[in-house]
Amino acid sequence: MLRLLALLIALNFLASCAVNPVTGKNELSLVSEAQERNIGAEQYSPSQQSQGGQYQVDPELSAYVNTVGQRLAAVSDRPLDYEFVVLNNGVPNAWALPGGKIAVNRGLLYELNNEAELAAVLGHEVVHAAAGHGAQSMTRGTLLQGALLVGSVATLNNEFSDYIVGASQLGAQLISQRYGRDAESESDYYGIQYMVRAGYDPHAAVTLQQTFVRLSEGQNSSWLEGMFASHPPSTARVEANQALVDELQPQLAGRDLDIGAERYQQAVAQLKTSKPAYDLFDEAELAIADNELDLALVNVEEAITLVPTEARFHGLQGDINVYQKNYSAAITSYDEALSYDNNYYDYYLGRGVAHARLNQNSLARDDLQRSADLLPTAIALNELGKLSLLDNDRVSAKKYFQGAAGAQGLVGQEAQAAFMRLDVYDNPANYLQAQVYTDPYGRILARINNRSSLPLNLIRVDFAAVIDGNVVRQSQVVSSLQGGTYIDINSGLVFPKGSNPTADMMNAEVVSAQP
Repeated sequence: MLRLLALLIALNFLASCAVNPVTGKNELSLVSEAQERNIGAEQYSPSQQSQGGQYQVDPELSAYVNTVGQRLAAVSDRPLDYEFVVLNNGVPNAWALPGGKIAVNRGLLYELNNEAELAAVLGHEVVHAAAGHGAQSMTRGTLLQGALLVGSVATLNNEFSDYIVGASQLGAQLISQRYGRDAESESDYYGIQYMVRAGYDPHAAVTLQQTFVRLSEGQNSSWLEGMFASHPPSTARVEANQALVDELQPQLAGRDLDIGAERYQQAVAQLKTSKPAYDLFDEAELAIADNELDLALVNVEEAITLVPTEARFHGLQGDINVYQKNYSAAITSYDEALSYDNNYYDYYLGRGVAHARLNQNSLARDDLQRSADLLPTAIALNELGKLSLLDNDRVSAKKYFQGAAGAQGLVGQEAQAAFMRLDVYDNPANYLQAQVYTDPYGRILARINNRSSLPLNLIRVDFAAVIDGNVVRQSQVVSSLQGGTYIDINSGLVFPKGSNPTADMMNAEVVSAQP
């Protein structure tokens, strides 16, 4: 058997090996290019949603970043459906999904000095996509799990795991993963060459890493949780980049390579001008975390006066009002947010919760479903489950609660308990195990084990036994049994003295229970 398994793995290895178009190396991949493209296309939108959505206030900035990205994509070693967006997220970061779907946070754009440094960032991400580093991570995760299956990666800690559910968890894992040292080195090395091919001065890749090293030494928390978590800087990377630039000097001689300092500063002028408003927004979020809701409201209202068209500000104002149970005011804030950006899940989620608290169930259901369509979250599905219960729709309620139960955190636990309370009616044997046995006196007993975390009541157990050639039946009821405990019960049936009962002559089955 082991030889057959080894042979199958070897044959699969040979079938799955391909030449990496960037490095020229033969590599094992259990993810085909078609699958990479599909994964990227399917996960791009929910991944953007989970990271703050697209930066909408200045569409020209997004168009500019896409232009720079496409300039690099045009010289890559692998033609993919490259896309580049700016995300409304103050954490300095950039990421790439399989298939060439790339994003850069506005928080990173504050820190760059010129277009060439932006090209260094985007070129690095283009290499991640072109070299299939995401697919390689999925392949490693699949092999480590001991199954040759595509569609899962090893569990990774990330800030979204507490509430994202369903297929969108894959995108959250992929964008928060840490690439290995080889993948990072490859992206630096070939990213610099892409810069040169596209006509950018590669010295910017050196100054960029120098900036990263300096900021990491300052231990700025937003940097540590963003760019540095997935792309750790080091003096070794600075030196490696400098060595490659020195090696490329003969190719650079006499070329008028682009730095684009003035062009970049013009592109980010509005972003930098509005930075005080986003700083207030960040301070408001910190105040919420510290339960200082009044301070958070003051900060976000001041941010709104500075940039009134920023939907995120109005959305956060709505969130604060929900926390303070000012549901009508919250709905007004979410309406304002949606007037500036009607494609972000959080505004529908918050408004849906506010409608539900005001017993406006039809409006709540529409908003929560729209939110879940944009980004499936445990909060939305849990709320939809509650609304389904109010409509006596147990089937839909179970579906929503089961979906929400896949998340970690308190909401996931609440949904799991709600699902079990419904499911125990339909499938009591999934939660209560009955093990039948006889004692030395021939009495038929059963150990009833509550494998759930819930206390269960009125547990009916049906016994059946073949005694003296006749099938005899009896039922017993256990009034209550705490979660994670067991109880031994007497069926009231007894084998005659001297008989030698076997396991197939008796049975006990849990047929009903109530939470």
